[in-house]
Amino acid sequence: MWPTIRMNRWSASPFDELRRQMDRVLDDFNVGLARPGPLSRAVYPALNVWDAGDTLCVEAEIPGVAKGDLEIYAIGNELTLKGRRAELSGEKLTYHRQERGAGEFTRVITLPTEVDADRVDAVLRDGVLSVRLPKAESAKPRKIALKAV
Repeated sequence: MWPTIRMNRWSASPFDELRRQMDRVLDDFNVGLARPGPLSRAVYPALNVWDAGDTLCVEAEIPGVAKGDLEIYAIGNELTLKGRRAELSGEKLTYHRQERGAGEFTRVITLPTEVDADRVDAVLRDGVLSVRLPKAESAKPRKIALKAV
């Protein structure tokens, strides 16, 4: 059901009030993503991807994820990061604030070019995953020799 739009002395128009109500709905939705439970693959892990010539580089922030709880797959032009961040456990555990999610996550990234999956290198250090993906030979530019006619 659509919310009732109410005009007040601060609203310039009904559209301003509708925008404020929509902002509140979206803010409530975003707060829900930060609550405990499965990690959202739409926003987790946060990452950067860049082109370094013959290699694509990916850095992902995954604090609290152990090396054994992480899987990395490179197929064609897709990189998949799968993992699990464990929840704290204890009988007398009482949370006063819990903003970091726990659980399983999967993030699939479409890369701008195909990569050589046999030569992918990944390092996990201080909660940051660094992945170097060499471009496939077929994806590298080739200089074309011109023939005189």
